Amino acid sequence: MVAKTRKQTGKSPATQADRDRSPLVSPPGKSTVRRPGREGKAFSSSHPNGLSGIGHKLGLTPSAVARLGVTLLLAALTGYLHWHHLSQLFENDRHFSHLSNLEKEMAFRTEMGLYYSYYKTIIEAPSFLDGLHMVMNDRLTEYPLVINTLKRFNLYPEVVLASWYRMYTGVMGYFGIPTKMCWSINRGEGLTPVDSCEGMGDPAYFYVTCVFLLNGAMMSLFFIYGAYLSGSRLGGIVTTMCFFFNHGEVSALPFPSASVSAEVNFVLQSSASLSGCKTRNPSRTAMVALGVSNLCFMLPWQFAQFVLLTQVASLFASYILGYLAAAKMQSILVTHMITLGICFILMFGNSMLLTSFYASSLVSIWVSWTFECDVARVQSLNVLRLIGSTPVRYLKTLLLPINMLVVALIAWRSILLVLFPLPFPVSLDYRTVCGLVALQLVYHSLQLVAFAVLAVLIMRLKLFLTPHMCIMASLICSKQLFGWIGERFKHQIGVFAVMAIMAVQGVANLQAQWAIIGEFSNLPQEELLTWIQENARPDSVFAGAMPTMASVKLSTGRPIVNHPHYEDAGLRSRTKLVYSMYSRMSGETVKRNLMKLGVDFFVLEDSWCTRRTRPGCSMPEIWDIEDHQNIGKIPLCTHMSRNSRPHFTTVFSNDIYKVLKVPKATKDLR
Repeated sequence: MVAKTRKQTGKSPATQADRDRSPLVSPPGKSTVRRPGREGKAFSSSHPNGLSGIGHKLGLTPSAVARLGVTLLLAALTGYLHWHHLSQLFENDRHFSHLSNLEKEMAFRTEMGLYYSYYKTIIEAPSFLDGLHMVMNDRLTEYPLVINTLKRFNLYPEVVLASWYRMYTGVMGYFGIPTKMCWSINRGEGLTPVDSCEGMGDPAYFYVTCVFLLNGAMMSLFFIYGAYLSGSRLGGIVTTMCFFFNHGEVSALPFPSASVSAEVNFVLQSSASLSGCKTRNPSRTAMVALGVSNLCFMLPWQFAQFVLLTQVASLFASYILGYLAAAKMQSILVTHMITLGICFILMFGNSMLLTSFYASSLVSIWVSWTFECDVARVQSLNVLRLIGSTPVRYLKTLLLPINMLVVALIAWRSILLVLFPLPFPVSLDYRTVCGLVALQLVYHSLQLVAFAVLAVLIMRLKLFLTPHMCIMASLICSKQLFGWIGERFKHQIGVFAVMAIMAVQGVANLQAQWAIIGEFSNLPQEELLTWIQENARPDSVFAGAMPTMASVKLSTGRPIVNHPHYEDAGLRSRTKLVYSMYSRMSGETVKRNLMKLGVDFFVLEDSWCTRRTRPGCSMPEIWDIEDHQNIGKIPLCTHMSRNSRPHFTTVFSNDIYKVLKVPKATKDLR
């Protein structure tokens, strides 16, 4: 433990085709059909989903208002619980409140540290516009290039948070209200005391607090979405429980990032996308909402295009299956194309947007829709086979079995409706209401399969698969799918029984997270960064392992030539030259590579040279795949750990890091 001392400081007639295309709900004669004499009642009362009254011009009865209030209250409660859960986990793991400013920055590892460095640049600039100009004309990240980081790294969340921080501290300072409390921390073990600050006035504290608040808002939206989809608040509870029980599969801890806003915006974007399908003729308001939510989703995250690709594909499949009208599909495609163009402009012409599979899919679907291509109908049963790409650990919390059951029921009912359409006529209102329900169920099932495939191809996209599985799990509370169980009481008893079984492994998962108690400390890196700040010129250029370079840029402000955001082809080429230090090439070859990049110092880490997770996976062995002519030689990094001469000069070393000076000319080594 450390000692903490305070320091001063209009309706159209029905067609026979419409009657034949019945939805995935119970036929007329059951509880979902309006009885005679009630046609004049507000549409919201007959809609099977609990929150649908909001969409019908707020025509809410007092009881509906009360139910809405309870739903929003429960949503707020789940959001608070998630915020508190994440905050405590982060504090327990890092002891963040007792860290110095340098230690807090070191806690932001890899890409998180890189993103945070731009937030830091903006808040430390003389003005917000000066900071914005600095990140749009960045000379430190890929020396000697000058790059627009807003174009390259989707930095809008950091820009927004930095503007909020500047406004907050400005207002508080104007009124003379203290925004932080600083303490002197005695670290013991012969280490010098450090200053540590808490409160929203501390940049790092403000950043992580906002990130965790966004996570809380995300959980509230998940509760509302689960309740809406299942038509029951119990469905929202199931979604929330599944999320908590499988929290380790979606949490980015201990590296909070402002890009979590992409997850929040995706829930809103999905809602806006489906709301555009509610009416027979899509309204302009719905399409504007979809366009805005698309922008809010794409701007903060470079992988949003992959997720939107799956969404458009799922909607197109719903159109092929007959659940989505052609006019609605056209409106959605046009909206996606327009917002993609706007995003391309706001990202200063980022070519990755227009060359993505998402952009090409929009064009392909538009062409196939325009020429009315005869696309074969998709067999839902084949889709189920893709689910087995899902991790086995989902079995322990029943998340996978529940999703398989739900998708199987939806697929079975879809097949029955294709093979055996209902022989009796149904009302237009009935078709309108239930058609939306059918679209939602089919769309979410297709989206689930698409997310599963993406998670297999790109592991980090698992953060969308697991939440979507939690939302799909809410459908065990749906009367439309599980009304055959019997009366409401029996259905609810069954749901509670399932949740009790889920809780066996789920609670164990939570206890394992709560049991993580640590205290962040990285003295070797602290020594490295301190040496750089005190001994290297402000314009000295550094190269090394990508995660370490992010920390060097963040905490010392020195130029670097490579960093963890490796989606760019040019950066990958640079990093390959830098990582030649861990190959079996000659010292002269590696020195020329570094001199070509203008590097002054190379940060060598022995662990990158010796670490071997399994046979064939050490850095020298990976290099052997390409560098055949040097196979069998001792890796250069091994030579450098013993003696860096004659090609380099060791100017700093500790147990983990060694800083090698790269000569500008041969005479520098004499």
